Amino acid sequence: MKALVKLSQIPFLCLLLILTSCSNDDGTVEPPQKIDNIVETAQSTADLSSLVSALQKADESADNDLISALSGDGPFTVFAPTNAAFADLLAQLDGYDSLDDFNTQELQNLLATILTYHVIPGVGALSTDLSDGQTLTTLQGSTLEVSTQGGVFIGDATTSNSEVTAANVETSNGIVHIINKVLLPQSILDTLADIILVPITDLAIGNENLQNLVAALTAANGDLPTVLRGTGPFTVLAPTDEAFTTFLDGAELGDIPVDVLTNVLLNHVIDGALFKSDLDGLGSGYTKTMATGAEDKNISIFFDTSDGVKFNGASSVATPDVKALNGVVHVVDAVIDLPNIVDHALANPNLTSLVGALTQGGNMTFTDLLSDEEESFTVFAPVNTAFDAFTNPNSNDLNAILSNHVVVGAAAFSSGLTNSYVTTAAEFDTDENLSLYINTDDGVKLNGTSTVAIADIVATNGVIHAVDAVIDLPTVVTFATADPNFSTLVQALTELTPSTDFVSVLSAQDGNGDDPFTVFAPTNAAFDALTAIPAEADLIPILQHHVVAGANIRSGDLTANGDTVTPATLEGDTFTITLPGTNENIADVTDGAGNMGIGIDAVDVQAINGVIHVLDKVLLPDTTN
Repeated sequence: MKALVKLSQIPFLCLLLILTSCSNDDGTVEPPQKIDNIVETAQSTADLSSLVSALQKADESADNDLISALSGDGPFTVFAPTNAAFADLLAQLDGYDSLDDFNTQELQNLLATILTYHVIPGVGALSTDLSDGQTLTTLQGSTLEVSTQGGVFIGDATTSNSEVTAANVETSNGIVHIINKVLLPQSILDTLADIILVPITDLAIGNENLQNLVAALTAANGDLPTVLRGTGPFTVLAPTDEAFTTFLDGAELGDIPVDVLTNVLLNHVIDGALFKSDLDGLGSGYTKTMATGAEDKNISIFFDTSDGVKFNGASSVATPDVKALNGVVHVVDAVIDLPNIVDHALANPNLTSLVGALTQGGNMTFTDLLSDEEESFTVFAPVNTAFDAFTNPNSNDLNAILSNHVVVGAAAFSSGLTNSYVTTAAEFDTDENLSLYINTDDGVKLNGTSTVAIADIVATNGVIHAVDAVIDLPTVVTFATADPNFSTLVQALTELTPSTDFVSVLSAQDGNGDDPFTVFAPTNAAFDALTAIPAEADLIPILQHHVVAGANIRSGDLTANGDTVTPATLEGDTFTITLPGTNENIADVTDGAGNMGIGIDAVDVQAINGVIHVLDKVLLPDTTN
């Protein structure tokens, strides 16, 4: 059985073909008949269902009868917004989620005003009848302007034109052109001024106290105004005119290089919408702006809501939560300059102890160093509670301790950290920089004692990682206990040799023992290669054979292309180091017993009381002497 099909379900073009083929009994062919009027055409078009709903909602007011009017004789030209266009309009109206919210006679009449602004009475104009610059008078009474540059565009009272996406839909009483935006007359913009949301750029243009910001956006990267008209959402921290005047300090916007000005402005833009309630809920912390800093990473910005809302300790929110179509604007009382390492430390109240330590007694060494924009830094910054807990058990110099938290010449982000050694700004004997061991097996731990609590605080000249403990100057014991590759060595030095206090001996510093030490440290794999770890009596001299006392022998002290005989070890024997090594060894070692094929795999792990070189086999002393 053939299914019955409603006439309205037959595609429009097919229907025309059917009607064209119809003839009278006498064989004459009748002209095609236009069956659907404008309203019926909209009802049968899925992408115009919101328009139909809007007509029905407007007609709930006794003042309106739009459906009957548009079903009448006409002719009319109708610009019909799609469902997406109505969704965009609702997104612009603060507090209106659907057409059902137009539930009073006043709102229904406003909706009727909008709809009649889409109707040109008295003419059924095809696209070929429209010309560039043409003005059309609407049923609502205001005018629309036509542009045919690159398509067909219809301009309303807003700054954004609609585009005709499907033209020339013929009906029995006029022509329908489908458009991608709901058209708004000036009267509607004036009436809904308090609730209609515009893009952030247009919001700034319309605010008389943000004209310097508008000028800066124009003077900077030409794409910025367009970006801030984009989809977003964005959070924009908008400095007032007075804030810009203070920032410029007599200079002109043109005096600032375009790339710098662009980055400063982007430092006021956050990806995503952050309302004051969101910030209050978080209390304080970091987010990222769209400005770029070290290694082209997005710069961090610190917010604190303990007393209002303040950004980077310098700019307070004067007017929060100015809603825009594509985000939210907070008007701020100061321009937020691009922060370097020092600026970030000063902005965060959790780092006041660090700042106090860095500047103690008027010391400017660290602030000058870490403000250098020509250098890159990684700073492991102890929080206040870390300083409170630190007792400085070895009475080390505070400046040296602080230097041990700074890596110069690289911005090391958490994503790039691995189990490895880096070199800090702290020094051994004024000429060799100390090492720092980073372990990423469980979070990020430094020298086995300090854990990164907040990672990747991005500045213009580097990155800060906030840590939960002060990193004291390391001894050779520090590295042995921090590096899991030396766990068997640590076991051998402690629980397997209880009669000898190796830890105390190798922790001596500042000449209070046999320091400095040069330690040749076997890895766990080196011990695994032994048939068995010897008993204590035999193990003690073996361990002593790995330590040279009274000397900090670095790889640069070895004889290039030759053999170096070490000073006597704590056990009494010497051994020989040949540089360069064979295979993948940095150097080869012949131990006191004459065993060869021992490799040095890593060199110059520098502590405050000596240096460590890493061995792939255990050294054995001469047991015959």
